[in-house]
Amino acid sequence: MSLRKSLTLGASVIAVSLGLAVSAQASTVLPVTNLTFNAFSGTFNGKPKNFFTQVMPTGWSIGAAAQIDNLIYVGNQGSETYSSSNTGNIYGVYSNPGFSNTVPLGTNFYQADGNPQFESTIMQTIPNLTAGTTYTLQFQQAAGQQQGFTGPTTEEWKVFLGVGGIGVDCSTNPCTVTGTANNEEEDSTPMSDGSMMNVDWNSVSLSFTPTTADLGGQTTGSAVLTFLAWGDNGSTTNLPPTVFLEGVNTPPVVPEPATLSLMGAGLLGLGAISLRRRAKGKAAA
Repeated sequence: MSLRKSLTLGASVIAVSLGLAVSAQASTVLPVTNLTFNAFSGTFNGKPKNFFTQVMPTGWSIGAAAQIDNLIYVGNQGSETYSSSNTGNIYGVYSNPGFSNTVPLGTNFYQADGNPQFESTIMQTIPNLTAGTTYTLQFQQAAGQQQGFTGPTTEEWKVFLGVGGIGVDCSTNPCTVTGTANNEEEDSTPMSDGSMMNVDWNSVSLSFTPTTADLGGQTTGSAVLTFLAWGDNGSTTNLPPTVFLEGVNTPPVVPEPATLSLMGAGLLGLGAISLRRRAKGKAAA
């Protein structure tokens, strides 16, 4: 390879890399705080998992529970299968085929019973949003069936951005979602797990474009981000489906400027080596 070609290739690769980094930094990401539930004002009481109302993750709150059970938890990474009947029915899901770690160690997850009769919404108010701007939201989800139960289940997250007030009506079976007016809704990819099985962590990316109505009639204002666990299409049959959430808006890893500089230096070095080889070849001839 000639020096000119090497330099041209190096410059092209650097330009593309810089372009990708700028593009990643320029995306409008929904500014969620306490992305991984590892900041909290409560306690785990020496357990790897505890009730949401005991851990109290900073910045997050819950809506009115459909029933007093309120089976929602915060757990340490890797404790999806942990259960303890001696501490208020904290339950885990089956371990087959298992769960992998998909976000940095030291983070926590949110767990909710997907039967709308036994869970609540989780929400956070997001400030300084602009109507007509598209915001991206990315997170990891997983699913499973509570230990001791059988039967296939399906799970997903219903996610809303707007004035809030999301709830469920279980006066009939299946339940229906209420309070959706002036809320943008995006649903995660449905998961399906067989009897006594689980679905490993997988990535979800959603986009929201709030209107002025979603921002309370303002062009720029706040909106409520709401997650609702939704299992078996809202059925009240207590199989039960269980849904996990972690790494909300955990940013993707992109090359830092120092890394790009080293990349460029390495490509220029390749060009120099090519030039020396050509010189040696001419001398030998």
